[in-house]
Amino acid sequence: MQGLLNAFSYQIRLKPEIPHKLPTTKTGLLTQKLELVFPRRNCLNAISSASVDAHGGEEEEAKGTMDWELEFLGELDNKKKNQPTSKLLQETEGMDWCLRARKTALKSIQAKGWSHRMEDMITKKRKKKKNKKKLTPKEKMSKKSKQLLQDFDSDEDFDTQDIDALDGSTDLGRTVSMLGGGMFEEKKEKTMEDFVQRLSQFSGPSDRKKEINLNKAIVEAQTAEEVLEVTAETIMAVGKGLSPSPLSPLNIATALHRIAKNMEKVSMLETRRLAFARQREMSMLVGIAMTALPECSAQGISNISWALSKIGGELLYLSEMDRVAEVALTKVGGFNSQNVANIAGAFASMKHSASDLFLELSKRASVIIHTFQEQELAQVLWAFASLHESAEPLLDSLDKVFKDANQFICCPNKEQSNLNRENGVDNIGDLEINGIAHSHVLSFSRDQLGNIAWSYAVLGQMDRSFFSNVWKTLCQFEEQRISEQYREDIMFASQVHLVNQCLKLEYPHLHLSLERDLEKKIARAGKTKRFNQKMTSSFQKEVAHLLVSTGLDWIKEYVVDGYTLDGVVIDKKIAMEIDGPTHFSRNTGVPLGHTILKRRYITAAGWKVVSVSHQEWEELEGGFEQLDYLREILKEHL
Repeated sequence: MQGLLNAFSYQIRLKPEIPHKLPTTKTGLLTQKLELVFPRRNCLNAISSASVDAHGGEEEEAKGTMDWELEFLGELDNKKKNQPTSKLLQETEGMDWCLRARKTALKSIQAKGWSHRMEDMITKKRKKKKNKKKLTPKEKMSKKSKQLLQDFDSDEDFDTQDIDALDGSTDLGRTVSMLGGGMFEEKKEKTMEDFVQRLSQFSGPSDRKKEINLNKAIVEAQTAEEVLEVTAETIMAVGKGLSPSPLSPLNIATALHRIAKNMEKVSMLETRRLAFARQREMSMLVGIAMTALPECSAQGISNISWALSKIGGELLYLSEMDRVAEVALTKVGGFNSQNVANIAGAFASMKHSASDLFLELSKRASVIIHTFQEQELAQVLWAFASLHESAEPLLDSLDKVFKDANQFICCPNKEQSNLNRENGVDNIGDLEINGIAHSHVLSFSRDQLGNIAWSYAVLGQMDRSFFSNVWKTLCQFEEQRISEQYREDIMFASQVHLVNQCLKLEYPHLHLSLERDLEKKIARAGKTKRFNQKMTSSFQKEVAHLLVSTGLDWIKEYVVDGYTLDGVVIDKKIAMEIDGPTHFSRNTGVPLGHTILKRRYITAAGWKVVSVSHQEWEELEGGFEQLDYLREILKEHL
C-alpha cells in the first residue's frame, strides 16, 4: 500500500478554483461524496508498477483491499472501463490537487483503523447499485427535483446506517474540507448565483403556451403541497436547461398566492405554515419571486406581499418585505384600491414598518378614494393605525368626499350588507335614500365601523368629520344584540369601549360619547374574561421581581378604565409598562399603534408612564445592572 501511495508525484500547487461540490444522493456514503468532489483520474501505469504478488487466500484478500482503495481514489471504474483520460485532464493541476487530497484522506483512514468500515460501505454501495429498483416516471421526476434542490442545500442527508458505520469519521471530513481553504463553499455559492440567474431571466423570449399550461396547473392544484410540487418540478426543468422558461413573473406570483390561499382554505396552523415555509423548495420559490419583483405587475406585487404575510406571519421574511417595500415604491402610481389595501394590510399584519411606502400609499389612496370598497377602506385604515403611520392625505380625502351623514349605512348582518348588490348598486356608488340621490354611499358592517373608529382613536384624529359620521352611525344600533359568547362581539365591544373612553378623556368637547345605557352594555361585554385572559410572560415576572428591590410600594396588574397596567405606585401616580416584542415593530423597534394608544390614554388619565423595553432589558447583564436600570428610568418620576 505504501508503494502505491509513493508512486504518485507531489509536484503540485493549490489553485484558486477547484471543481465545485456536486449533489449527494440519499445513501449518504462517504465514498460517494468524495467521488463527486474529487474527479477520477486514470493511473493504470502507477497501479501496475505498485502491484504485489500474493498466494492463495492472501491474494484474494489483498485484491479486495486494493479494490476499495482504488475505488476510493477514483481509479477502479477507469480501470474496468479502460477509458484513457484526456491529455487535458492529465495536465490539470486541479486533478493533481484532488488526488493528493484523496491520498491524504486515505492515509488518515488507515491510521485510524477505519479501513474495514470503508470496505464494508463500498461493498454495500455496489450491492445497492445492483438491487436498484426501477422507478415510475412520477417517482423519477420527484427524485430529480429533490436532487437538483440538494445541490444548493448546505445540509447533507445521511442514512442512519451510514452514520453508525462511520462513527467518528466526521473528523476526517472536517480535515479534508479544511484542505480546500473554504473554496468549496465559494464555488457552491457561485453555482447557486448562476442557477438563480438562469431562472430569473424574465425579459428574454417566452413560450406563451408553456406559461399558460403552468398557470393552469398551479390554479388547479388543490393544496399548498400540490402547488409547490408543480412549481418545484418546473424549477428543476429550467435548471436543467428548459428554455424559454415558463416561470414568468405572473406564474411566480400566482404560485405564492395559491399556496397562501390553500393554507387559508384549510385553516392551517401557524406551526405547520412555518414548517412549510422552511422547506428548501419553498425557499427557492420565494428567492426567485424576490428576483422577479421588478418585472411584476401591481397585482403581482400585491399578491406576493399578501402571500408572504399569510405564510410567514410576523416571524419570517424580514428582508423579503424590505425588498417588497423597495419595489412597491417604484410602482405605487399604478396601484388600485385592492392593491393598496392588501399591501398595507400585509405589512401591518407582519408588524413590519415601511414609512416611505405608507406615505406614498396614503397619497395614492387619496387620489382613488372613490373606488374603495368598504372592506378595503376599513383594512387600509387599520393598517395605518396598527403601524402608527401618518395618513394625512388619506384622511383629508375622506373628509372631503364623505361629508354627509346620509352617506353612511350600518348593516347589522351579512345579508343586509349585501342589500346594495342585490339592488344593483355597488358598495360605493349611487343610492337613493328618502327619495334623495346621494353619491358614494358607504354600507359598512358593524365590525368594519368598529375597526375604523379604533383606527381614528389610535391616530388621534377623532375630531375629523369622517370619524364623527362613522361614530354616529355606529351608535344608532344601540338595539343590536352583543353576546358574551362570541369572540367577534367581545372584540367589537372592546374596541368601542376604548374609543368611547378616549372621547370622554381626550375629546370631551365633541360630545360624542355613548349614551349611559349603551356605555354600560359595551363596557360589560368588553370586560368579560372569556376571551381576554391575561397572560404574564417570564419577562414580566422577572422585572416584577426586581421592582420590589426599588423600595417602592408596587401594586401589580392594576386596572385603569379597561387597561391593565403591569405595576403602579398609586401615591406617586407612576405606571410601569413592561413591553415585550409584540409591542414594537419587528424591523425598526418603534412602538406599534395599540401600544401608543395605551400610553397616551394612561398619560391623559394623569399617570406618569414608565416603559421597560424588552430589547434594552436583554442587553443588561445580571440582576445588579437590571436593578440600576430600573432605578435610573424611575429617577425622574420620583
